[in-house]
Formats: sequence, C-alpha cells, structure tokens
Amino acid sequence: MATTSKKQSVFPKYEKVLEQMGENIKMARKRRKLTMIQVAERADIARSTLHLIEQGSPSVAMGAYFNVLRVLGLQDDFLKLAADDELGRKLQDLELLK
Repeated sequence: MATTSKKQSVFPKYEKVLEQMGENIKMARKRRKLTMIQVAERADIARSTLHLIEQGSPSVAMGAYFNVLRVLGLQDDFLKLAADDELGRKLQDLELLK
C-alpha cells in the first residue's frame, strides 16, 4: 500500500513567523558554539533537516523541531505554544455571559 503525504502549506503572511522561529533556533545553536553536524547528530536527524528547520520549513515534522530544541536545552519552549490562549479565553468569557 502506497502512503501519500500531503505537503503542508502555510499562507505567505505567516511564513515570516516560521522563518523567525528558524532564525531563533539558528542563533541559539550559534550562541552555544555548536555546529550543524553536532546538533543534527545529537537530535538524530539529517544535517539537511536541520538546515530546513533553521529556515523555518513547514515540511519538517514537529518531532524534529522538538529534538533540536532539546539538544539546545530549550525543550520547555514547546510548553509555551498556545499557553496564552487570549482569544479562547475571550470566547469562553462571552459564552459564560449568556
């Protein structure tokens, strides 16, 4: 059975967010004076995958992003994703007022 995977697409106006995240990861690696090869090996990913991560590619699995952050000691940053759900709280508050 052939497996088909759908390419992730991101609206152009949001691509900059991913690019900034990739740049942040790249700067964190450089501040630690780690090479791409060192980080890729420790994260158990290909160097080319790390390159895509540092570009903010939406095609890379979230697990690969997590493993790179783990190598950099930034794994707890994942807990910040959607932690401050301002819109969700406003929607919930509106529902509670009914």
